[in-house]
Amino acid sequence: MRSDGAWIRLLRGAVGLLVLAAVVQKTYDATRPGSDVDVFQLYSEFTVQANLAFGLALVASAAWPRTRLPGWWDHLFGALVLYLVMTGIIYIVLVAPPGEPWWTWNLYWPQMVHHRLAPLFAALDWLLVSRVRRGAWWRPLAWLGYPVAFLVFSWVRGGIDGWYVYDFLDPTLKAGWPGALSTTAEVLVAFLVAGLLVHLAGNWRASRPGMVPKLTIAQTQQ
Repeated sequence: MRSDGAWIRLLRGAVGLLVLAAVVQKTYDATRPGSDVDVFQLYSEFTVQANLAFGLALVASAAWPRTRLPGWWDHLFGALVLYLVMTGIIYIVLVAPPGEPWWTWNLYWPQMVHHRLAPLFAALDWLLVSRVRRGAWWRPLAWLGYPVAFLVFSWVRGGIDGWYVYDFLDPTLKAGWPGALSTTAEVLVAFLVAGLLVHLAGNWRASRPGMVPKLTIAQTQQ
């Protein structure tokens, strides 16, 4: 499938607006009396940050054809695909309430959008829609920059105010720093493996002949 088909752009726009609407709903919920988190804590979540960026990227992909987007767009989109896929996986493995089936879609609707729909849509878009740019071998390593920065930020703010965004990052729990560091290392390895798979899939889509719209001269120079 081409990267700028009208129905693809329409679908991206619809999903992007739904993802952003779920962010707005979560923000509103955080301002209500009795909320478990405040707005600053909400926007400290990897899930919210990644979905906010992904929603904006989908809306941009709907608003402009691929030929009008910058040459680095596919690299940025690939990073967001990785973050959304890992958001879905980490939720299932480490964050979901005990006893919640991994396959269920019966969640509060913003959670369903952010932990089920958006990761699935991101993966399908990357696998089924043509790409313009091939990535260098080091692209998956570059994509790890944001998750690493997020981890450092989470530990710093947790050390300041005692609030850790996810339990597996909390060194004050029973497992202490060894448990937190061990789980974090496993998460980073999973990010790297998933990043490599996303990278290879993107390069495969970019190599498909006759499927990708022509780039402008300005884009080929980026």
